[in-house]
Amino acid sequence: MTIMTPSTELPLHAGDPVKAKPHLERAQRCEASGERDAAIEAYRMALCEHHSVDTVFALARLLDRVGQDDEAVELYESICFGKSPPVNALINLAILYEDMNELTRAERCLRRIVDEHPTHPHARMYLKDVTGVTEMAFDAEAQQQEVRKNAILNTPITDFELSGRARNCLKKVDIRTLGDLLRITEAELLAFKNFGESSISEIKAMLAARGLRLGQALEGGQDQAYRKEYLEYLKGQHDEAVLSISVSTLEFSVRAKKAITLLEARTLGELACRTEAELMGLKNFGLTSLDEIKAQLSAHGLSLRPLE
Repeated sequence: MTIMTPSTELPLHAGDPVKAKPHLERAQRCEASGERDAAIEAYRMALCEHHSVDTVFALARLLDRVGQDDEAVELYESICFGKSPPVNALINLAILYEDMNELTRAERCLRRIVDEHPTHPHARMYLKDVTGVTEMAFDAEAQQQEVRKNAILNTPITDFELSGRARNCLKKVDIRTLGDLLRITEAELLAFKNFGESSISEIKAMLAARGLRLGQALEGGQDQAYRKEYLEYLKGQHDEAVLSISVSTLEFSVRAKKAITLLEARTLGELACRTEAELMGLKNFGLTSLDEIKAQLSAHGLSLRPLE
């Protein structure tokens, strides 16, 4: 925003205050008598002679009152973005920002006041109002995003163009929605009988066309939430002392130990929360190591988590 007026042509404190004084006196008389246009003109002339903070504030306040918000904002900004700005200027600018729905900027102005004057009543009150509106807007947007996200995730697989073979494969493993596909990895799909590379490629292409990929919902920590939930289930079925046994105290081959380390499974319970497909998806992990791990779990009455 750039409004070229006499009030913005000089840097702050530049000019001669003596030459500005008669214009200021006239501006104040006109403002007191309700002649706002004449007062605005006089303030502008005063600023041409001496560009002071007080005169900028007076003109900005008057422009704000007559509805010339854009220029008022520019003037307030010229004195609020420096060191030790006038508190009233920050408050007025915050109110204008709020009217413009610039809530982040409004909050920033008010926090500058509260940081220096923690007990300032008006700043605290306005800040509470602004942050309340921001939080409400955020909550509403978050709810809308969640509704849209759930609607997408619940889209049936039958709505997508897939071959009969791919559809049947997904049906056999009880994958019914787009969300189900995002919660399963490629390795887990390949672990199912009769699920071939061609069907996997077809499904991956369908997802890629929508900017998605297999196992996407398991990224960003969501997979940890699923494992935590399953571990709580195991605690209700098995002795916690068994689940808490450290895998480092058990005998495993070097290859099996590397796999367990990659999975970040420190206890038998954490290891039991992994699936066979997860293990088989690890590089250089074979059936011998898989049988070894399954045997150790079985010896303690446990097994790998079944695919959901």
